[in-house]
Amino acid sequence: MIGLLRRDLALAIRAGGGFGLGLAFFLIVVTLVPFGVGPDTAILGRIAPGILWLGALLACLLSLDRILALDWEDGSLDLLATAPIPLEGVVVMKAAAHWLTTGLPLVLAAPALGVLMNLPGPGYGWLTLSLALGTPALSVIGAFGAALTVGLKRGGLLLSLLVLPLYVPTLIFGAEVARRGAEGLVIGAALPLLAGISLACIALMPFAAAAAIRVNLR
Repeated sequence: MIGLLRRDLALAIRAGGGFGLGLAFFLIVVTLVPFGVGPDTAILGRIAPGILWLGALLACLLSLDRILALDWEDGSLDLLATAPIPLEGVVVMKAAAHWLTTGLPLVLAAPALGVLMNLPGPGYGWLTLSLALGTPALSVIGAFGAALTVGLKRGGLLLSLLVLPLYVPTLIFGAEVARRGAEGLVIGAALPLLAGISLACIALMPFAAAAAIRVNLR
């Protein structure tokens, strides 16, 4: 399992689906927003939590089609399906590799980019915490979407259409945690619900993704 994780990390970085692409897109989104809404720092500070969360979500979306595509192209997916490792475990390792190369760098970069959006001081910690809790769900849901569309030509657009509705609850509660933290309000149930969504996705999505892979390999 650890060997598979190391292999996927190396492939993700070499194939151009690593943290560089996601970080560049995240930076572009955060940089362009002030040009669109104007230089009013009060407005920027108010919308910063939502914009930062939306930018992170879209940055994660960029590399989802690469989670299983390389293994499908070189035939490795057939070997993994017949290996002693459960296919559910393979999905977990691939989602973990995606999070380590895409989600984790976004979590670490978010506070620095929050400065560009004039994020209020109390919001930095809550933004980082919400992204740390929410981005694993994005990667696991993305792995499920990649399993549904693996082998399809030009399946990237279909993958985006499939996973974006599933991303909505994570986006809502993640942005709400960051917004409440930035405004100094009580976080309330948003943080437990965000953590619950991630735990539920990690527990259930690998089984759904493994079933989808088995169907596509028939």
